[in-house]
Amino acid sequence: MAEYKDNLLGEANSFLEVLEQVSHLAPLDKPVLIIGERGTGKELIASRLHYLSSRWQGPFISLNCAALNENLLDSELFGHEAGAFTGAQKRHPGRFERADGGTLFLDELATAPMMVQEKLLRVIEYGELERVGGSQPLQVNVRLVCATNADLPAMVNEGTFRADLLDRLAFDVVQLPPLRERESDIMLMAEHFAIQMCREIKLPLFPGFTERARETLLNYRWPGNIRELKKRGGTFSVSPRHQRLSA
Repeated sequence: MAEYKDNLLGEANSFLEVLEQVSHLAPLDKPVLIIGERGTGKELIASRLHYLSSRWQGPFISLNCAALNENLLDSELFGHEAGAFTGAQKRHPGRFERADGGTLFLDELATAPMMVQEKLLRVIEYGELERVGGSQPLQVNVRLVCATNADLPAMVNEGTFRADLLDRLAFDVVQLPPLRERESDIMLMAEHFAIQMCREIKLPLFPGFTERARETLLNYRWPGNIRELKKRGGTFSVSPRHQRLSA
């Protein structure tokens, strides 16, 4: 079991409400759907769901569905047998098998093709799967947590997402607010990331932000959310005397 480090930061009411909802959902051992823009911390929320649940000693496995094409995603999720396709020289356990007894987090769920969606539904309903190239069903005990920034009901209407899968996943939905709606958390996070940067460049202390930097941080819309704010920390310039950090 990996050590759990909760890197969630925030004091905004909308964020604290999310944490309260997660604490309520964690022990229920049901599928959870997390909705939020890119960079809002969906995987951190999924991790918190896992480590506050009875599965906390089991594995927490994650996969970005958008990172693989249909065939590779099928194989990576459900595994494959030796000889299942060209280059499959040995049996490969999929992410579901590796997550047995724990939690599987699937990001960018909306990009999963219909064939994969059908297999996901089978795992949720029956707790079983077949490896690519296999014929014997395998039983798995996995809690599924999925995330997306897409409008899944609209995709259902368009015929690009299964209505029955959405029904099963949406036992409860966690809606993450974007950073621009958490104004009181922007400086809190910016200072946290700036302190990390100061440690990396061997500054003895965090010198603080200039007023211009504070205005820039608070007035920016942050389309990339927390991920962008963290990266932006590396663009701050430090004066030769290390007096203040400026944008």
